[in-house]
Amino acid sequence: MIRRATSPLAAASAETGGPPTGAAQEAADGVPGRLADCPATPNCVSSEGDPRDAVHYVAPLGLPDGLAPEAAMDAFEALVRSAPRSEVLERGPLRLRATVRTAVFRFVDDVDARIDPAARLLHVRSASRVGRGDFGANRRRVSAWLRELSRAWGVAWPPR
Repeated sequence: MIRRATSPLAAASAETGGPPTGAAQEAADGVPGRLADCPATPNCVSSEGDPRDAVHYVAPLGLPDGLAPEAAMDAFEALVRSAPRSEVLERGPLRLRATVRTAVFRFVDDVDARIDPAARLLHVRSASRVGRGDFGANRRRVSAWLRELSRAWGVAWPPR
């Protein structure tokens, strides 16, 4: 079951000119499905892409033993909410959908995350809605979030 955050998806769609792209699809059992693939443009990163794709791939973050998947998503949500110009649009126990606006031109980047409870991994995708490049903004943002969680949880990231 997904609960809507303070801003419903419909309002975000009207405000930004269209629905977020690349959102995770939630299966009937409540476990979120795989994140959408990145487009060919270099303004997207995803931990569920091909690890050989140096442009788009970013490693997922392993959950430490003893941390419940729902608690891991709570921690990730707190990081997203603390980011400037971010807004959580939807949140389920194992998934999150948010937007982050760029500082100068207010372009919208979509952030989708899911916990794979079987593999005990946090997967994240961040993609710009418009344009071809993002000057590495999506990679820097996702890497900073995953690095901060890895320090807090005492796990290695990126994996070696």
